[in-house]
Amino acid sequence: MGKKGNRIQIILECSEQKETGISGISRYVTTKNKKNTPNRIKLKKFNPILKKYTIHKEIK
Repeated sequence: MGKKGNRIQIILECSEQKETGISGISRYVTTKNKKNTPNRIKLKKFNPILKKYTIHKEIK
């Protein structure tokens, strides 16, 4: 039997790297409670390609 609940798996993608045009993508996989946070989330995560902390936005 699988788990039942409100937690869903989401993918976070770097938004700053897209603007610079540098090849490669920085992505993170995490979970969120869709009942508490129905909107898309933004988190500061480390981007190894740019070698600094950047804003990562939730994608579908």
